[in-house]
Order: sequence, then C-alpha cells, then structure tokens
Amino acid sequence: MRGCLQLARWLSAAPNCPATTRLRLHSSFYNNAARFFSSSVARNASPPKKPVSDLEKRIAEIPIERFRNFCIVAHVDHGKSTLSDRLLELTGTIEPGQNKQVLDKLDVERERGITVKAQTCSMIYNYKGEDYLLHLVDTPGHVDFRAEVSRSYASCGGALLLVDASQGVQAQTVANFYLAFAQGLELIPVINKVDLPSADPERALEQMRSSFEIDTSNAVMVSAKTGLNVEQLLPAVIERIPAPVGDRNKPLRMLLVDSWYDNYKGVVLLVRIFDGEVKAGDQLISFATGIKYFVGEVGLMYPNETPATILRAGQVGYLYFNPGMKRSQEAKVGDTYTKVGSQKQVEPLPGFEEPKSMVFVAAYPVDADHFEHLEDSINQLMLNDRSITVQKESSEALGAGFRLGFLGTLHCSVFEDRLRQEHGASIIITPPTVPVKVIWKDGKEEIITNPARFPNEDDVRLKIAEVQEPYVLATLTFPDEYLGKAIELCEANRGEQKSLEYFTPTQVILKYELPLAQLVDDFFGKLKGYTKGYASLDYEEAGWRASRIVKLQLLVNKAPVDAVSRLVHWSQVNRLGRQWVTKFKEHVDRQLFEVIIQAAVGRNVVARETIKPYRKDVLAKLHASDVSRRRKLLEKQKEGRKKLKAVGNVVIEHKAFQAFLAK
Repeated sequence: MRGCLQLARWLSAAPNCPATTRLRLHSSFYNNAARFFSSSVARNASPPKKPVSDLEKRIAEIPIERFRNFCIVAHVDHGKSTLSDRLLELTGTIEPGQNKQVLDKLDVERERGITVKAQTCSMIYNYKGEDYLLHLVDTPGHVDFRAEVSRSYASCGGALLLVDASQGVQAQTVANFYLAFAQGLELIPVINKVDLPSADPERALEQMRSSFEIDTSNAVMVSAKTGLNVEQLLPAVIERIPAPVGDRNKPLRMLLVDSWYDNYKGVVLLVRIFDGEVKAGDQLISFATGIKYFVGEVGLMYPNETPATILRAGQVGYLYFNPGMKRSQEAKVGDTYTKVGSQKQVEPLPGFEEPKSMVFVAAYPVDADHFEHLEDSINQLMLNDRSITVQKESSEALGAGFRLGFLGTLHCSVFEDRLRQEHGASIIITPPTVPVKVIWKDGKEEIITNPARFPNEDDVRLKIAEVQEPYVLATLTFPDEYLGKAIELCEANRGEQKSLEYFTPTQVILKYELPLAQLVDDFFGKLKGYTKGYASLDYEEAGWRASRIVKLQLLVNKAPVDAVSRLVHWSQVNRLGRQWVTKFKEHVDRQLFEVIIQAAVGRNVVARETIKPYRKDVLAKLHASDVSRRRKLLEKQKEGRKKLKAVGNVVIEHKAFQAFLAK
C-alpha cells in the first residue's frame, strides 16, 4: 500500500514529465494496486477446507444398520484387556505385537493387571465384502467400579460374556452378568485361556448354563494370549448383536458416557449419539446444568483420539468444546445434550445416579510443608474421577489434611497408588471407615462420615432415637471344601446367611448380608487366606440397619488423640481396644514420668497399657545409711514425679503416628 501511495505522489508531482515516463508510472501504480487488492481478498476469503481422510470417507459410507456397539463382561483378570488387543490387531487398528493392554492407559492398571476406567475404541471390519463400524467398550470388572460398568452397558447393544477356562464362573462374572442382563444386552458366551494346562472348557460351559440359563451351544473357545480362534468373534458380534437404533434426521440426542481432563483441550467427553448428528461449530446445551457450549472438535477413538468432520446417530465418539469446559464437575455422567433450540423436542435419556462414596479415609502429608502439593495432586486426580469426595480437615497430631470418600477399598488403594506414583506424594492414610446414619428423636436424619463429628455418649443416650450402619449383600464363590471356613468367617463378621447353592458338584455360591464396616476391615484378605486364594467376592448395597455403633478413642494420659478415633460396633470394641493400646505402646517414647495409654468408649475404659518412666537410682550415693534416709529420698522422688506428671506433656513424634497407622 505504501508503494502505491508513493507512485500516486510522483504522478501528481510530475505533470510536466514526458508521456512515456508518465505511462510507465501509471502502469506501475495499477500493477501494485492490483497486487495489493488481490492479496487482501485472498486474506479475507474463507480458508480452504481440510481434505477428508480415507478413514473418514470409509466410515461415512457405512449406514447405521452396519454399526455394532459391544463390551466385554468378565471377572477381574479373565483376559478382557488382552482380548481387546487381539481384536484391535485383527481389524488393523493397531500394529500386531507392538502394544500390550492398549486400552489400559493408567500406570496402576498396567501394574495391577486390572481395568479402572472404562475405555472405548472404534474398529472397521470387512465382513462378506461390506464394512462394519464396531465400537468396543473395555469395562472394569471389579465391584468398586460398578458405576463405570453400568454406564458403559447403556451405550452398548450386546456383550461378550468372557469366562476363564481354568477358573470358571466367578463372583464378579455373576454380578456383571445380571447388570448386562438388566440392560437387555445380547450375550455371546466366550471361553478364554483354553491353551492353559489346567483349562477345563466343558466345566466352564456347564457353569454358564446352570448359573445363567443361557444357550452355550455356539460359545466361542479362544486364547486371547496366543490369538487362537479370536477371528471367530467378530463375525459372531456382527451376526448376533443388534445394530443401534437411531435417526440422523431427528434433533440431536446425545448421552455423556464418560469424561477425562486434557491440559490443552479442557474436559473431553466420551459420548454416544442416539439421534441426530453433531459437528464442530454446533452449539449444545446440557439438560442437567443448562449450560451452553460451542463444539470445538468431534472424532472417534481409533484407538486414540482421531478427529472427524461429523458424529452421527449410533456412533460412540469424543468431543470437546471451544472455549473448553474447564470444570469436570460440569460433565455429569449420564447427562443428555442437544442442540440449542431443540430442548422442547428432545426427551432426556434416563440418567445414572451419581455414585455414592461408601469408604472414607483421612490423608495427611508426612511433612506439613507439602500440604499444597498434596492438595494440587488430589485436585488433578479428581479431574478424571468425579466419584471421589473431598473435605479439608485438621488434626492436632497430624496437622492439615483431607477426608476422602471412595466407592470401595480397591478404589481407595488405587487412588493412593496414583498419588504416590504419578505425583510423588508422601502421605499418611488412616484406616478406612464407613458412614453411619444418626436418627435424632426430633425426626432429623444425619449421615456422619467423620468420627470426630459423632455425638458424645450423653447425646447418644438422651437425644438419639437410632444409629444405623450400611449393609451389603455379599456373593462368595469357592470350592465346597472351604465351605465351613467361609461360613465361620461370615458369622464372625456379624453376617446373616441368605442362600447357599451348588452351581457345580464342587463349586458353591454363598450369599450373606454383612455390615459394610466388616467388609472394609480386610474381609477379602481373610477370605483369600481361608480358601487358599480360590474364593472370589462381589457385593451390592443392601440398605441401612439399626446397630449399636460407638466411638472408640485412644487416650494418652487421659487426653484423647484426635487422629485415632473410629466408629465401631459394640462387639468389636474390646478386640480393637487391646490391639490399639498394644500397638501404640511400641511407637511412643518413654518419658521422665509414667505414660498411660487407654482405649475408651466415652468414660468407659476398655483396654490399658502403661509405659514406665526413666528411673534415676537416688540411693546409689548411699552406703551404710539408715532406712529412714532411704525412705525420705524415695518419697522425695515420688513427689517430684507427681509434679512432673501434672505439668508434663507427652510429646508424640510424627513417626509414631506414621508407624501406628501403617497397614
């Protein structure tokens, strides 16, 4: 532009120059002007469209009748993740042999060999000359992550019912089967690990027939590890699992299945489209929160995030917003989304209840200076796991910390591992406790998760009508030779037998109603010990029951130690009290005066240990003195000790709590 203006100035300043020169200047001016205007138009024109990839063209040609959404139903460690790897290799989604547990993305999942978060992946499979779009959801097997399982099932039309050929049907196979059956999923029986020397496929099939009353004549026998017969699974999925129902011409109706946090994109949503279609630039609204968002990108998990132009009815994919969703609390799992303006035309899908925390622990940093680091670490992990509840709390003994609520003990253990591994946190975790419900005489109900907030003995006697604790229905499966030991363990933990049945001549399913507090107190560890590792356990909520719950406290020289208190059933008080005082005595240093350690419920002391003081021999300097002189010195020492005990404070080292609370 500057060059054009300069030329204009020359033309106006030189009217008397020769005609040829003026002509040259004119043409130069017009060329510059033309160049400027053409570049300006090019800058303001819309950018060229991105070329559509071959993968997207291929997917766009597949109608909804050739979509299949399925998951894998199985017990922990029966081979779900390995089978997922083989299916991804078979469809060319990943290179064979290079990856292991592709869908287990957390370190803790790979280490423990368990699935914690449900993951999804899309595959294209050519069957009889036609392309099919398959969406596989890899779900957790453990009972603590049942919320992940149930919402994953809602996005599927069928499932592979996977059973280990050597272990047979286990407790979580039973529980997850009923969840899938309740969702109306089409089930394909699959027997895995048939290559093991201990494999007995016929026994596993018989267990499936008798336990689930399903037809096993067309079951598929595979070895996910070696790839044996895995190629038979995908044709079975295509032929037997129904295609999703949906209409891409209707207004958008989209279910939020899961979400995770990305540092650059904000919250990324995993969604299942039931009707309509969604693309970048659409404005969506949430039925649960009423907040509006603009879509930034949509795509498929193939197996990682692969952008696409559009997601349509029947597909499972991901999307994120621009500007991004910053708070993962806005992404309510089970929520329905639609386009702005279509809210009145769309019925929200039946959502899922938010998972309830049933196991609580307190977490404190080993070094008080690391509190902020621990807070940041917990907040980052909560971005990917909204089922955890967090409250700040402080203790005189351990300083500032957090009270954390979890779905179960494995969930708590996994979270603790992630804090230590991914964030390098040094923490002290208190033993797990469960909530109790207090019903006051005026009819008010209160759920208490922190023992410090439990009413004192006088209030319990005078103002409280009833205290209730949560119960669960536990399903135990094991060989019948351990039946006596298993029943003994359940009865010792205040259990009430509901049913006992043989689902093979040698395998037993035992159902007991147990207090959840007994279950979190290493019940599964004891069960494994009694049955030499052959037992499996699953449980579901069974409501609240009235119970005699008391607060057990640890006292040091009659002063309560606030970091160590617990709500327990009256029958457990003596055993726990003796354990506490014996263990705490080992970790408290001797003082110059006597230290008394007691376990008490209110004013009632149930156990006591005494730490003797350091003793100076005041008679050492005496030789042949009379007895009254000796007695006088001993009396003087005794008076000194009394005075010291009255004014002295017991200093309990931080390391003592660490050792006492260690598992």
